[in-house]
Amino acid sequence: MAVNSSQGTPAWLGAVNDRTGLAMLLEHGPLTRNRICELAGVSKPTASLMMTRLEQSGFIVQAGRQTGTPGPSPIIYAARVDGAIGVAIDLDADEIRSSVVDAAGTPHPVVSAPLPADLTERDPVRDVRGAIERACAASGADPAAVHKLCIGIPGYVDPRHDDELFTEALPKWPVTGVRELLEAELGAQVRIENDVNLAATAERVAGAGLGREVFVTIWLGNGVGAAFDINGSLHRGAFGGAGEIGFTPIPHAASHYGESLREVQDLIGGRAVLALFNSYGITGDGFAATLAALDAAPNRRAVLEDLAPRIALCLTPLLSVLDPELIVLGGPTGSAGGADMAELVAEHIRTVSRWYPEVVATTVRDNAVLQGARELLVTEVRAELLDRVALVGG
Repeated sequence: MAVNSSQGTPAWLGAVNDRTGLAMLLEHGPLTRNRICELAGVSKPTASLMMTRLEQSGFIVQAGRQTGTPGPSPIIYAARVDGAIGVAIDLDADEIRSSVVDAAGTPHPVVSAPLPADLTERDPVRDVRGAIERACAASGADPAAVHKLCIGIPGYVDPRHDDELFTEALPKWPVTGVRELLEAELGAQVRIENDVNLAATAERVAGAGLGREVFVTIWLGNGVGAAFDINGSLHRGAFGGAGEIGFTPIPHAASHYGESLREVQDLIGGRAVLALFNSYGITGDGFAATLAALDAAPNRRAVLEDLAPRIALCLTPLLSVLDPELIVLGGPTGSAGGADMAELVAEHIRTVSRWYPEVVATTVRDNAVLQGARELLVTEVRAELLDRVALVGG
């Protein structure tokens, strides 16, 4: 067995301590030397050496002094996170949204921009580069420091076949090799994720899925999709397409809703929901505005009572396979229906099947897809920064 001869040396031990010290600052924010001693379990002289080395190497800065303590005011140290950043990106058929992500998980502005209405003007490299530049400008960050991208798309890529792209919402994106193309042109590591999987990540970290063993996130919007979280891991399937339930045939029990209906998308997708709302006199300038009008509609309950059984019927096949403890209704329609619709869906599931999962509305309010991308990137950018410490110290 090969043994790393540097392990156990003073340089190796110093690098380990420095990495631990920087990790404390990234996790907890600015700290004094004494607080770092407590968190890292090291002596004051060791902590002083750690802070000196990290400051000299450019990984941390002095951020002021702590007031209100007896004796000399202790120095407060903060991690520098501007040297390696990522950008989280969420796009659909009409719009692209982006936000800078740093190793400390600092909140940064979200910037939105419409995609060209003329499809011939769309280009994946140009569109993503523009999203990076806008996000960096809004945060005062240097685009050259962007090393990682996480892009949420309404579709998926098959990693087994040259990153073959499956989506109907991104014209002008190449069918194969899109990740390789973006990495070559943008000079950053690119991760392309299904948007519903990213929404489920946000639910796991800061939403309804927190602390749950097995749950399903259902995305109800223009498209319909699902994400399966099993003990903290997303099940993507052998080819990356797990959860594309919008393309599955509707259950026979739902055939009475219309002879022309073929797929789940036809029954509870954006166009179907829009038509249902319109039939109740709820209208607006587009899908989003129509959903927003639901809150003030006097017949809101009747609309939800009509929509809920359709959703329940579409979910029953998932229950027989996964048997989740929780179903989270997300996406624009899930948010619009809220807790009332979730309760109705749960009732109908118990009526038409033998399963009785808890059903709740999403508790992630601000762009769950982008939040999920941020969560993944924080971990990756932080790991890159900590690895740099080890290289410098080792």
